[in-house]
Amino acid sequence: MVKRTTPVDKHVGTRLRTRRTLLGLSQTALADSLDLTFQQVQKYEKGSNRIGASRLYQIGRVLDVPVAYFFEEMPEGLDGATNPPTESGAPERDTMLRRETLELVRAYYKIEAPTVRRRMRELIKAMAGAQD
Repeated sequence: MVKRTTPVDKHVGTRLRTRRTLLGLSQTALADSLDLTFQQVQKYEKGSNRIGASRLYQIGRVLDVPVAYFFEEMPEGLDGATNPPTESGAPERDTMLRRETLELVRAYYKIEAPTVRRRMRELIKAMAGAQD
């Protein structure tokens, strides 16, 4: 029997990577807390290895999310497909899932002063508008 990566495995892995990155955890730190190697975490995140139910529960506890989090925002019909999506709409190419986006969001929310956050938002919008 040939082992295949499914779109659901890929989606769960993407959600895992997104949450880990938002929390500022390295693959090694997550792996250590799960008693795994960082290579295993890499395989989970790529979707090349499936995550069993008990392991998914354990990951959810470490990342402070319910198991359902890993299945949120899953596109309709994804569960019935047998091959991962390869079109430009694939999760890895989504701007909101890029590492730099996640790092920016994490840094933004570390700014405690609401007025400073608002000014940063305005500055970024102004800079983006200047490029148009």
